[in-house]
Amino acid sequence: MEGEIEPVDCASASKPPRLEIPKVPDDSEKPIAIKRLKDVEICVPIVYGTMAFHLGRKASESQSHRWTVYVRGATNEDIGVVIKRVVFQLHPSFNNPTRVVESPPFELQECGWGEFEIAISLFFHSDVCDKPLDLYHHLKLYPEAESGPKSTKKPVVMESYNEIVFPEPAEGFFARVLNHPAVVVPRLPAGFVLPTPVPIDSVHEKGRGDTKNHPLSHWFMNFSEADELLKIASARQQVQAHIIKLRRELNMMNGLPPPPNPASGHDYA
Repeated sequence: MEGEIEPVDCASASKPPRLEIPKVPDDSEKPIAIKRLKDVEICVPIVYGTMAFHLGRKASESQSHRWTVYVRGATNEDIGVVIKRVVFQLHPSFNNPTRVVESPPFELQECGWGEFEIAISLFFHSDVCDKPLDLYHHLKLYPEAESGPKSTKKPVVMESYNEIVFPEPAEGFFARVLNHPAVVVPRLPAGFVLPTPVPIDSVHEKGRGDTKNHPLSHWFMNFSEADELLKIASARQQVQAHIIKLRRELNMMNGLPPPPNPASGHDYA
């Protein structure tokens, strides 16, 4: 397929699947140093997939299905607080196969007859990450067990759940998403003061960004357990921070020096 995108380097064997964004190189030498939170992770659970309806009597050889490809929050919250835009790379047989969606809900609708792989590139706000995250999803039009006439009312749904993990986030990013329902953030030490959040271009000025009342939400796969997964992700972050703290205390007991702290960051262990 034209414009093929290299797959992202993922951190993985854990369940649920996690897509870990590489740590940002030391940026203390930049004109304006970005303060980062060491030993901290921000987690954004997402779902991406496709939903296809057969067109029935309206179907033709070249257009048998109407389908939608999308990226949404795992609990249908507005992920526009983290993701700035999404680029969908369709099969080159489509007119303008590279489609850019600048605001949530991140989705596009098309008609066609064939199945193919869709490349999905997530671009983040400037305080989140300056590199895109590339995903791949196979458009499925036909159910596994095909018997009898094709239904025009029940779609074929294919979805994947992932957690995007941002290690050592910028203080400003952390402060901006601290209480957002689509984002999992760990607790910081008591008394720690974050900078005043700097607002980004509000997606809410363009319309509602969540997918709770989406026309297709009735057919979304059941990720109600995502609420529990969010709690697990938060607990996992707390455990990781505690392990780091215990490891450093053990190093001190053994007479080993603790690892140096970069001048541009903070140590919370």
